[in-house]
Amino acid sequence: MKVSKQKALEKKGWVVGSAKDFLGLSAEEQAYIELRLKLAEGLKVQRKRRGLSQTALAESMKSSQSRVAKMEAGDPTVSLDLLVKSLLALGTSSRDLASIIAGR
Repeated sequence: MKVSKQKALEKKGWVVGSAKDFLGLSAEEQAYIELRLKLAEGLKVQRKRRGLSQTALAESMKSSQSRVAKMEAGDPTVSLDLLVKSLLALGTSSRDLASIIAGR
């Protein structure tokens, strides 16, 4: 959020904070959510980089397009295991997987 916007909101009485503060997350919970979101975004980037549609990826994994959409959206019903397996199914190397997790 832009500093000017934050200051304007605070001036009007709003409290501005992070999702961690709002939800009362522990450091471990916050790290877990960030990991899930990095893997989800990494899946989307890798799929697009390979020129695949969600449907094409789903077919190669014997899954559905809606499931791939949930994976890419970071849906909490999707396991970390499935996110990692999907990235590996796309041919993502261990090094690339590490880069996704590291946020590079």
